[in-house]
Amino acid sequence: MFAVNNRKVFSVPLNTMCYCKIKAILKRSKTRVPLRRNYSSPAGVIGNDVKSLHSIISPPVAKIRNIGIMAHIDAGKTTTTERILYYSGYTRSLGDVDDGDTVTDFMAQERERGITIQSAAVTFDWKGYRVNLIDTPGHVDFTLEVERCLRVLDGAVAVFDASAGVEAQTLTVWKQADKHKIPRICFLNKMDKTGASFNYAVESIREKLKAKPLILQLPIGEARTFQGVVDVVNKEKLLWNSNSGDGKDFERKPLLETSDPELLKETIEARNSLIEQVADLDDEFADLVLGEFSDNFDLVPAEKLQTAIHRVTLARAAVPVLCGSALKNKGVQPLLDAITMYLPSPEEREYGFLQWYKGDLCALAFKVLHDKQRGPLVFLRIYSGTLKPQLAIHNINRNCTERMSRLLLPFADQHVEIPSLTAGNIALTVGLKQTATGDTIVSSKSSALAAARRAGRGEKKPGENNEAESLLLAGVEIPEPVFFCTIEPPSVAKQPDLDHALDRLQREDPSLKVRIDPDSGQTVLCGMGELHIEIIHDRIKREYGLETYLGPLQVAYRETILNSVRATDILDRTLGDKRHFVRADLEARPGEAPSSRAVIEYADCVSEDLVQASREAIENAVHSACLQGPLLGSPVQDVAITLHSLMIHPGTSTAMVNACVSRCVQKALKKAEKQVLEPLMSLEVTVTGDYLSPVLADLAQRRGNIQEIQTRQDSKVVIGFVPLAEMMGYSTVLRTLTSGSATFALEFSTYQAMSPQDQTALLNQRSGLAQVL
Repeated sequence: MFAVNNRKVFSVPLNTMCYCKIKAILKRSKTRVPLRRNYSSPAGVIGNDVKSLHSIISPPVAKIRNIGIMAHIDAGKTTTTERILYYSGYTRSLGDVDDGDTVTDFMAQERERGITIQSAAVTFDWKGYRVNLIDTPGHVDFTLEVERCLRVLDGAVAVFDASAGVEAQTLTVWKQADKHKIPRICFLNKMDKTGASFNYAVESIREKLKAKPLILQLPIGEARTFQGVVDVVNKEKLLWNSNSGDGKDFERKPLLETSDPELLKETIEARNSLIEQVADLDDEFADLVLGEFSDNFDLVPAEKLQTAIHRVTLARAAVPVLCGSALKNKGVQPLLDAITMYLPSPEEREYGFLQWYKGDLCALAFKVLHDKQRGPLVFLRIYSGTLKPQLAIHNINRNCTERMSRLLLPFADQHVEIPSLTAGNIALTVGLKQTATGDTIVSSKSSALAAARRAGRGEKKPGENNEAESLLLAGVEIPEPVFFCTIEPPSVAKQPDLDHALDRLQREDPSLKVRIDPDSGQTVLCGMGELHIEIIHDRIKREYGLETYLGPLQVAYRETILNSVRATDILDRTLGDKRHFVRADLEARPGEAPSSRAVIEYADCVSEDLVQASREAIENAVHSACLQGPLLGSPVQDVAITLHSLMIHPGTSTAMVNACVSRCVQKALKKAEKQVLEPLMSLEVTVTGDYLSPVLADLAQRRGNIQEIQTRQDSKVVIGFVPLAEMMGYSTVLRTLTSGSATFALEFSTYQAMSPQDQTALLNQRSGLAQVL
């Protein structure tokens, strides 16, 4: 009898069957084995060595670590997470990305493609510490997933491919971590891979990330000869048992002059160098070293050095560097030790707003998921106070009160219900119907107002609805979409179902924008890239059962003006017995600094009282007029509007003011000399020298601008800029050109002006005048 997850799968008479037949039956039965795993077994089940999450419900804040795993695509984030869960005792078997059975990649699309799309939270403990870990995507189309998770984390592990070092998306996630001031440690993964080079990877961190690497481990061998690591701090070597398939068994041995003379010499040099580096960055440690141990650095205790490294990491003055191979199960346990030892607890991070809440509840909603049974699941980072089920909470952003029905501990797609959760933790709540990404949650409206008064911000400011708004936590910056296409349901009767699905998906993924085309009435999807829109289309089909049709992908162009123009407009209407009269005179000119929204200025001659009374109507009119430019109907950016005069008849409605100013702006934009702006992407192609020439020739045809060609081990890295319009289907072309050996990373850079010839060709194409070849 063969059983999986304590359930009978099938039975066969063993005495009548040979080994090969049994093996064949097992293989055929693989499809019937459920992919979901049980992470906390009921008592009494055989092999019940998997830990229960109930054992660590409320640890002290000092023992909590909220961390994220971030990296370039395919550096090994999900594999590292899988090993971490296995070694910490929360899974029975090692999952594999290629087999599609990892814990954090639980979406069907993730398992099929072998990539992470949604960030997944998992909770586990390691040597008395509670760790809330988030595995983030590496693909640039899902950069918002990384952004919103880093917003609520206290520390991060940056994973690197040891053969490639710092790659394109590594730079992006590193900048995001810099923005949120997150301390991090580096893990050089894939040390067993052909071409792996520890020194090259460390040097790329120093040069490209402008970070100071603190080498805490040295590899024993590289590529095929990789056996283990040397702990520089403790002068020990860690060797994994080659007979142990899962990497749980490894031994620590002190480095001795008799057995490892070369390795010991190299380690002592690395340790002395590490002590000097840390002493340069930490005054307290410098005093200790120069005082007691100036004659012999060898005598510096490991505990003192580790404490100093923790302080330096916390100050973001340097980054500890470790190495290993997650796939080969080597180096993951020391990484876990480093996470608990060097990354900060929630109380070690400074959050200025907490002092105003005085222990009251304050949390940030950073992610929303929809579950078919439970409804919307909202991820919250608790900054102060305590969360309990059946608690009524107040959402400052939406100015509404909601009741939270249940509180869960997140474990990828499975969750454990808990009675309460304290500050510093990440929770999953059920029952919040209106809360969205970036919303600030407090215990009550009065609590928020009290906090606002304590902060000394009780005075009402212009543009604020109430005092509570001044205490909103910083939300998440949502990037502008660069691709869009139409989406249609299979029939008109299915349109409400499609609208419902899109509403839910937008709430889950704020980088997905949905709008209705005013001319055709079609629904338009706006996303971050081809893959992003493809995944959304796939999810609508799988999760909501709708066979939708996508129109051709189009590029999100922008428009601007090149000269100053002035326009006047008069609106004179009589509705009933009331006369509405508005006269607007304004000037549109190119903006001095790049800005996606129009800059609005008022001339000195315009009455201050008039501006104050109609400011909202004027600004709404200008911004709505700039949403559709005169050339392509694309948004207008990099413009400044100056209002020179505004006459309003007493009793005129604000709607009339809005209509007149909007019409006047459109008039000015039409009169001006216009320019189309196209999205420019920064491109990084990694290719072997044999295929470099055809790749460069292809990029030249795509109006590419090559900045430099770097050498990375045995490969060439082409770095440059290419218009997004020329990159449709590039992955297929690149695979064909290089026999599948090249990889590329594409990221939005800026908007640039199109050349007159390209602009004319685009306008002709849009108007249907393009020649059909």
